Amino acid sequence: MEEKKLDIKTLIGFGLIMLLLIWMIYNQTAEQDAKAREEEKKEQIDKITDKTVPENNTATAVKDSAVADSVTTAEMKSALGAFAYSVSLPSAKGGVTEIENELLDLKVSNKGGYITAATLKNFEQFHKGSNQRVELINNNNVDFNLQFQTKDNRILNTRDLYFEPQLSKEGENTVLAMRLKAGPQQFLEYRYVLKPKDYMLDFSIRTQGLSNIVNTVKPMGLEWQLKSFRNEKSVTYENRYTELIYEYEEGKDDYLGQGSNEAEKADEVTYIAFKQHFFTSVLLTDTPFKTAEMVSENLVKDEKVDTLFTKNFKANMPLEFKGGELSYNMNWYYGPCDYKILNNYDRNLDEIMPLGWGIFGWINRFIFIPAYGLLSSFIPYGIAIIIFTILVRLLMSPITYKSYLSQAKMKVIRPEIAELNEKYKKDPMKKQQETMKLYSKAGVSPMAGCLPALMQIPVFYALFQFFPSYFDLRQKSFLWADDLSSYDSIAHLPFYIPFYGNHVSLFPILASVAIFFYMKMTTGDQSMAQPPQEGMPDMSKIMKIMIYISPVMMLIFFNNYASGLSLYYFISNLITIGIMLVIKNYIVKEEKVHAIIQENKAKPKKQSKFQKRMQEMMEQAQEQQKARQNKK
Repeated sequence: MEEKKLDIKTLIGFGLIMLLLIWMIYNQTAEQDAKAREEEKKEQIDKITDKTVPENNTATAVKDSAVADSVTTAEMKSALGAFAYSVSLPSAKGGVTEIENELLDLKVSNKGGYITAATLKNFEQFHKGSNQRVELINNNNVDFNLQFQTKDNRILNTRDLYFEPQLSKEGENTVLAMRLKAGPQQFLEYRYVLKPKDYMLDFSIRTQGLSNIVNTVKPMGLEWQLKSFRNEKSVTYENRYTELIYEYEEGKDDYLGQGSNEAEKADEVTYIAFKQHFFTSVLLTDTPFKTAEMVSENLVKDEKVDTLFTKNFKANMPLEFKGGELSYNMNWYYGPCDYKILNNYDRNLDEIMPLGWGIFGWINRFIFIPAYGLLSSFIPYGIAIIIFTILVRLLMSPITYKSYLSQAKMKVIRPEIAELNEKYKKDPMKKQQETMKLYSKAGVSPMAGCLPALMQIPVFYALFQFFPSYFDLRQKSFLWADDLSSYDSIAHLPFYIPFYGNHVSLFPILASVAIFFYMKMTTGDQSMAQPPQEGMPDMSKIMKIMIYISPVMMLIFFNNYASGLSLYYFISNLITIGIMLVIKNYIVKEEKVHAIIQENKAKPKKQSKFQKRMQEMMEQAQEQQKARQNKK
C-alpha cells in the first residue's frame, strides 16, 4: 500500500486554519490585554510616586508642609534638633528652582535640595516630531539623599529636609546654592554650576560649622536611585543597552550585567553612570568614593506590559569627613551617549559606550567612528551606511579571495584525497601521513580557508557593537525605515510571536534572503572541497542544514534590532556575493588552479623543522602501532 504524504496544499490548509485560530484568540483577548497594560502603567506610576521613608532610616520623618498641617513647628524642632533652624526660614517649604542653558532644563527641589527634573531640549522621545522631549528625570523617578547622624544620635535624611535656594550668576554661568541650615553660619550645601552649551554641571557637597552638631566619626551615606524612563520605540531593544557602568581604582571600568537583579561592590569609585540606550545620567567625583554598592534591577518582566520604565538603578557611597567638615567636588552629566561628546570631556566617559573590548573597541574608536562620521557629515545617513559597507567589503576582499582560492585548491585535489581514503582505509595513520604529504606537494593547507574567516571576526563583532551604539543614527530615516537606530516596521501583527515580536521588519528579511543565497553559493564549493573523513560527521550535510537555519535565525534575531545594522548586512552580503562571482568566473578558474597545483608538485619541497618533526612523530607512531599488532 502506498504511504500517504502531506502535500503542499494540505500544509497550506493547516497553516490557514492555525492563523484563523490565532486571530480569533487575539480578538477575544485584545480588550483584556489593553486594560491590563493600562492598569500596569498606573501601578508603576503609583509605585514610583509613592516614595516612603524606611522606618529605620530616620528618627522622625518631616512631612511636606503643604500636606501635613498637623505637624507643628515645635514638633519639627524637636525632631531635627539643631537643624530646626532650617524649618523657620521663609524658604523652608515646597518649591523648585529652575536653571537652564541651551541644552538642559533642570529643576531643583527645595525639599531634599536635589534635581527632580532633567529635560534634554534638543531630543524627542520615540518618533521624531512627537514634541515630547527626552526626560531623564521627572515624576519622582529619582531619589538623592544624604543620611547622617547627629551628636545626640538622631538619624536624619536630607530628602526630608528643606534647603534654602540662592540663585546667582558668575559670568555666563548659572550658580545655584542649596543650603540646609542649622544656624546663620552652620549649613550643609549643594552647589550647582551650569555652564552655557554644556551637558556637564559642576556640583559640590560641603559642610560649614557642623562639627559640633553632626557625628563626623561616621561618614555620611550618599544614596542615589533612578528608575530609567523608556525613551525609544522598542522597549526591549532599549532595555538591552540600559545598564549601570562605573569607573574605579584609577581608570578601570566595569558594568553590572543584564540580569533581573544584579549587584556589585567596588572600591575607589570615580564615576557611576546610570546609562540608558542613547542617554545617560552620570555622577563623577574628584575625590574617589572609598566604596560603592551598586544595584541594577530589571523592570521589564513582560515587554507587552512593562513599557514605562526599563531598569531601577541604586548606588550607595560613604562620604568621609576631613578635619570635621565634608568637602567633595563632583560633576553631574545629563546628556546623550554620543562618543564624540563623552570623549571630549577627557574623563574616560567614552567607556560608557558599549563599543567592545580590546581590538573590537579599537576598530570602532579609530576606524569605524571616524570613517562613518566623515561620510555622514556630507551625505544622508542611509546612503552613508551603503558607502561605508562597500568600503569595508572592498578592504576585506583580499581575505575573501584567499578563502575562495583555498576552497578551489581543495576542490581540485579532492579526487586524490578520495583515492588515499580508499587505499588506506584500514590504516588511518598511514592515510593521515599520505594526505599531509599530498597537501605539502600541492601547496595546499586545509587551514587556509579557516584563517581568513577568523580574521573577519573582529570586524564582524566591531560592527555588531557599532551600529546599536552610534548616537547619530537615532531618528534618522532611510527609505521605509523612520529610525535607523530601531526596527523598520512595515506591518503590525495582530498577535505577538515569542522572540520575533508583533511587527514585520523588512531589512532583516532582505538580509536573510541575501545570506541564504550567499551560503547556497559558498556551501556547495566547500562541500565539494572537503572530502568526508572516516569516523567524522559529514560536514556537507551539516552545512546544507545551516543554509536554511542561519537565515531564519537572522530573521528572528534582527527583527527588533537597529535597521541600520540589518541594512549593513543586507548590502554586505550582496557585495560579497558579487565579489565571489567575480573571483570565481574571472580570477580563480579551476583549470588555472589545477595547473598551479601540478607545478607545485613538480617543484622540490623543502620541509620546515616543524613539518619534519611532525612527520617523524607520525612515522614513530605508525611503527609502534605495527609492533603492537605483530605482538598480538
